[in-house]
Amino acid sequence: MDRIVAYCGLVCSACRGYIATQANDLVALEALAAEAREQFGVADANAESVRCDGCLGEEGHKIAYCAECEVRACGVERGVANCAYCDDYEGCGTLAGFLEHVTGARETLDAIRSAR
Repeated sequence: MDRIVAYCGLVCSACRGYIATQANDLVALEALAAEAREQFGVADANAESVRCDGCLGEEGHKIAYCAECEVRACGVERGVANCAYCDDYEGCGTLAGFLEHVTGARETLDAIRSAR
């Protein structure tokens, strides 16, 4: 499987939700939904709501958060493959705020940016 990196630097192709969706693994999807309900207070989370085909395209399943993700919205608007390709990468406050809370995403984007 090809490596798929979201706008924000999360590696979709390594995500449990993405993997379970591609395998149509309903048991794994329901386990993820249970985690969302218990750990994050998403009371209505279910196997369908955690299906994800990655956030890059307009087609396919997206987790519910995609609809409100500012980083994704900006990447779609700018038409970049991910934030590493954006001219405003270094000074982006929206991305910086997100990266403060996510382990590994900045390193992924930095590696992509330095390799382009």
